[in-house]
Amino acid sequence: MIFSSILIEDAVSQFSKLPGIGKKTALRLVLHLLKQDKNQVELFSHLISKMRNEIQFCAKCHNVSDHEICRLCNDFARKKNQICIVENIRDVMAIEATQQYSGMYHVLGGLISPLDGIGPETLTIASLINRIETEEIEELIFALSPTLEGDTTSYYITKKIHNKPIKITALSRGVAFGGELEYADELTLARSFVNRLPIDKLVNTSN
Repeated sequence: MIFSSILIEDAVSQFSKLPGIGKKTALRLVLHLLKQDKNQVELFSHLISKMRNEIQFCAKCHNVSDHEICRLCNDFARKKNQICIVENIRDVMAIEATQQYSGMYHVLGGLISPLDGIGPETLTIASLINRIETEEIEELIFALSPTLEGDTTSYYITKKIHNKPIKITALSRGVAFGGELEYADELTLARSFVNRLPIDKLVNTSN
C-alpha cells in the first residue's frame, strides 16, 4: 500500500494495530476522519486519551470503573450475597446484556494456564478469597468459559473454599465446550445462567 502522505501512513499503521482491523479497513477509517470536522476529530482524540488515562479498575471486583468502586458494586439494588466469577470485563458485559443476573461480580483477569505461564498468583483469586471471608456471601457462580483452563480455574478456587458454607454453582453447559463465554448469544447465555447447576454435578457430567 503506497501513501502520498506520511501522516496518513502513520495513522493507518496505528489503526491497523487494533484487533480485527486490517490495512484496508484502517485506511477507510482514516479517510473517514479526514472528511470530518476538525473539532469532531479533536473530540474523538480527546475522549480516547481521557478514557485511557483516567480509567480505573474497581478495588472490589476489578471491573473497569470511573471511580475506586465501580457502579455495579455501588448499586444498592443488587444482591450483595452473590458473586459471579468471570474471566474478564467482556464477560461482565455479556452477562449484563442478558438481564438475568442482579448480584455482584469478580473479574479474575484471566484463567489458570500453566502452559502460558499463568498461575493462581497472577489472577485476582487472593482478593476473591478475601471477599468470601469478609463479606456475607451465600452463593458463588462460576461463569467461566467451558474450556480446560476454565474448568481448572473453577476446580482450584473450589478447593480453596471447600470448608466455607457457601453454595457453589456454575453455568449449565448451554455454552459449547471449548467456546468463549463472550461470544455466546444472549439467549443461550441467559438460559445457561437461569439453569445453573451445582458445580460438582457439572464437573461429573464433563468427565
